[in-house]
Amino acid sequence: MNIFRLAGDMTHLASVLVLLLKIHTIKSCAGVSLKTQELYALVFATRYLDIFTDFISVYNTIMKLIFLGSSFSIVWYIRHHRVVRRSYDKDQDTFRHYFLMLPCLLLALLVNERFTFKEVMWTFSIYLEAVAILPQLVLLQRTRNIDNLTGQYVFLLGAYRALYILNWIYRHFTEPHYVHWITWIGGLVQTLLYADFFYYYFERTM
Repeated sequence: MNIFRLAGDMTHLASVLVLLLKIHTIKSCAGVSLKTQELYALVFATRYLDIFTDFISVYNTIMKLIFLGSSFSIVWYIRHHRVVRRSYDKDQDTFRHYFLMLPCLLLALLVNERFTFKEVMWTFSIYLEAVAILPQLVLLQRTRNIDNLTGQYVFLLGAYRALYILNWIYRHFTEPHYVHWITWIGGLVQTLLYADFFYYYFERTM
């Protein structure tokens, strides 16, 4: 654990808390893409298959449980909560996110570090997380009406990924033989997708 990894984890956690605050307190999911939230739920479900078999640390287990629980809770709120679901803009959130899953799965089957079920699923989650934000970014472009909490949520997600890149750079220079090309490339693609959002976010807040 280093300062960049810890800051990245806390920023990621903050992004989830901001979104849950918006949904639970305001009872609104306006501007939030259900498609992106479903993709994130799938990302965590396939990445943390080892949660009950491979113990790393209490911190690691707690973080996994938080992200699993929060992602499925958000999906449930948007789909089934009698008040929250009324604010979901289904007509604007039309990105065909299912078409992102198959290419990511095929790529995970072809490019992975070990051809085992858990390893392929972990690799699939890396590829899918890299593009999971796309439906949310498309929705924000269409509506052009970003409220503060939604904007903060997306900003914190992008900041989390940027901090993780710094974490990888730090570990590359401080840990012998630390090389993870799949994670690095997936993280870089994900960060680049936020570039346009960051530009308009800072322009709007300055």
